[in-house]
Amino acid sequence: MAAPQVLVVGGGLIGAATAFYLSKKGAKPIVLEAVSPACSASGKAGGFLALDWCDSQATGPLARRSFALHEQLAKELGTDCGYRRVRTHSISVKPGATGAHAAGGASAVRRPPSLPGWVDTENIGQASVIGTEETTAQVHPELLTKALLAAAEAAGGSLQLAAAVGLRLAGEDDSGGGGGGGGAEGQRHVAEVRVRDRASGEEREVAADAVVFCMGAWSAQLRSWLPQLGGLEVSGLKVHSIVLADPPHRPTTADALFLAYRGSDGKSLEPEVYPRPNGQVYVCDVSEDDVAVPATAADVLPRPDAIATLQGVAASVSKDLGAAELLQGQACLLPCTADGLPVIGRVPGLANAYVATGHSCWGILQAPATGEAVAELVVDGAARSTNLRAFDPARLARQAARRQR
Repeated sequence: MAAPQVLVVGGGLIGAATAFYLSKKGAKPIVLEAVSPACSASGKAGGFLALDWCDSQATGPLARRSFALHEQLAKELGTDCGYRRVRTHSISVKPGATGAHAAGGASAVRRPPSLPGWVDTENIGQASVIGTEETTAQVHPELLTKALLAAAEAAGGSLQLAAAVGLRLAGEDDSGGGGGGGGAEGQRHVAEVRVRDRASGEEREVAADAVVFCMGAWSAQLRSWLPQLGGLEVSGLKVHSIVLADPPHRPTTADALFLAYRGSDGKSLEPEVYPRPNGQVYVCDVSEDDVAVPATAADVLPRPDAIATLQGVAASVSKDLGAAELLQGQACLLPCTADGLPVIGRVPGLANAYVATGHSCWGILQAPATGEAVAELVVDGAARSTNLRAFDPARLARQAARRQR
């Protein structure tokens, strides 16, 4: 029996994980990516992982399964993806001096015993440990995305730089007939996906046995292609971040910081600081709700004032970070749903179409378990590793009907 050919639309971490686990189950995934792998949130996210921070939500089991898979992938892939266990801190911070000439004075302030040595004390208020190496970890999302895609390609899959621009449905009363669908005869299914090649601009049709849409903040586009997803509401939360060079004379350690920060303008922020094992330090915050989603991820540009604010945050944590080289200032869109839950499962009314999107800020954490479960759903007909009932796309129609009452 020939290996099923599955189109995965989207080359972020959700799509890469789906392709990886599809290839492990003997399928032949073809990943379609409009710009480049990990070009949006998967290439610009921090990569913080927590075992139990989602326990009070429906995503708790998904997060726990995924936390375990991240460690497993770090061993299995044979590639350094920046995975390590970390200690996690909650720290209140006030604005401090910036740059290489920031004033000293750390010795005059009593250092909380849990505070990492590279964090200056003069701008620090309260500090506590909120996660240990048993419950929190980190990964480099871009490196993991590319490693998963490479593993899927090595197993017979492929990556095509091409944007999905439309679909052709077949089955039931469609006179166009079947052709390429993976559903049982007579069932409605996706027969072909129309794609536009990134290099040439030429359009062509690609047939497959199944299609998985992992389009992140661009998932709302599916509503114009699939009436079955008319209730899908995915908005983009724009988040800014910077990447700094780790100060060589006082290097950071495996500690993640969650900050309560009030800027000199009186505005409160909740920045996050993640030192990485590759000699870089990642800092993020400054978000914008429900922004217009541009044509492609390449069009998501950072605001200079947001980048400057994050540099100020870094300087308040450590004068060495304030003087550190800025390697990157960037922004991305996190896909957020109306009810705060991801959308994972088979598209209602279609035999061979699936969707996995809307993970918000927990997309990096939850990606491996999402990909594993979707691969099971596509190949085996049911997800066994994680219960996906709470994330069923069928709920969208019910929610839309309630909004119209």
